[in-house]
Amino acid sequence: MPERLEPQLETVRKTILRRNPGEAEFHQAVDEVLASLGPLLKRRPDYVESSIIERLAEPERQIIFRVPWVDDDGRVQVNRGFRVEFNSALGPYKGGLRFHPSVYLGIVKFLGFEQVFKNALTGMPIGGGKGGSDFDPKGRSDAEIMRFCQSFMTELYRHIGEYTDVPAGDIGVGGREIGFLFGQYKRITNRYEAGVLTGKGLTWGGAQARTEATGYGLVFLTERMLATQNRSFDGAKVVISGSGNVAVYAAQKVTQLGGTVVAMSDSGGYVVDERGLDIDAMRELKESRRGRISEYADEHEGARFVSEGSIWDVPCDVALPCATQNELPDDAARTLVSNGCIAVAEGANMPTTPAATALLQEAGVLFAPGKASNAGGVAVSALEMQQNASRDSWSFDHTEERLRAIMNGVFRTCEETADAYDVPGDYVRGANIAGFVKVADAMLALGVV
Repeated sequence: MPERLEPQLETVRKTILRRNPGEAEFHQAVDEVLASLGPLLKRRPDYVESSIIERLAEPERQIIFRVPWVDDDGRVQVNRGFRVEFNSALGPYKGGLRFHPSVYLGIVKFLGFEQVFKNALTGMPIGGGKGGSDFDPKGRSDAEIMRFCQSFMTELYRHIGEYTDVPAGDIGVGGREIGFLFGQYKRITNRYEAGVLTGKGLTWGGAQARTEATGYGLVFLTERMLATQNRSFDGAKVVISGSGNVAVYAAQKVTQLGGTVVAMSDSGGYVVDERGLDIDAMRELKESRRGRISEYADEHEGARFVSEGSIWDVPCDVALPCATQNELPDDAARTLVSNGCIAVAEGANMPTTPAATALLQEAGVLFAPGKASNAGGVAVSALEMQQNASRDSWSFDHTEERLRAIMNGVFRTCEETADAYDVPGDYVRGANIAGFVKVADAMLALGVV
């Protein structure tokens, strides 16, 4: 529970928790935003009078559906699909699809709620939403994944569209899954509506740099944050949790900027090499071979695999949590502080627990919240939508420069907002207040809808 909420915010909080029981991740996301809004509401009492917080915390639509499919052995499997269309005040709903056994309504709502503010911070005309399924693609054949995706889209197609809701990928949903989903959408609708999904292949409507975007954007924003203390990635030791899309491309950009990535992880443990990991080899292992990170240590002399403990035990200058929510608890934060870490930036959605965030900020560690630092993926998704709408295709370098400019703008917005509300350097409050104001003002302009 957030400390010392304003009475009116505490009343709102209790109402939200009562209406959304058992959804711990959603509660946590709401608490983080509410904890930032006290100073804002003193300046903008019209938000209270218009019940903007209550309206913003209630999704516009919550869609839950059955996903039946047949596995390779001929057995019928049944999963549950979700799409939470949270807020469309700024544009069509935009947010990824997550395929993972942990997915349930509370996870999807937390992700959608975060997405609303993240998308607002990019400055792009997109609302926020999220979706997914408790389907686990791990260990499934391509044919099984295709049949699942086709069944999933057979229901989802009626709820999405380039002017309504534009899904993308997330955990468990990469280029392969987006291809199967788009193929089924095209088949059902008889329309080549390229802008209905982002993260597409480059030969059929995708954007250059989309694969790299979240990881690159994370590093661009962290670079700006480090610069406030006259620091950079050059010569820095960096620990990155995860080894999926975000982590791999964050590691690639860190290396390009002169940093040394000394540890990465997956669900089986983490691998350490003080001399620096071979990021090209890691990418080949994870993207092409779909192997386990333990195999990296088997193949590289000097690297060691650790199956127990925490990756945050590895000393570093910069920590980039890029795996999943609540992966960095307060004891790990204490270890990072004692080991001299100077900056933490979230590549995943809400990977740092509230207690850990508070501890890092109190210790003077630079901290960037995910709704700002991992906005690069959705930013380039919006650029992909622009290219689809204009039947255009941009170069990698042009798209990367647009991404860098957007992330610089996100950081500048967080920094200036924190200064304006007398909490300089508090990028959590800066991000929450700036994102909230943009969405809230649009909602006021559109009336009670």
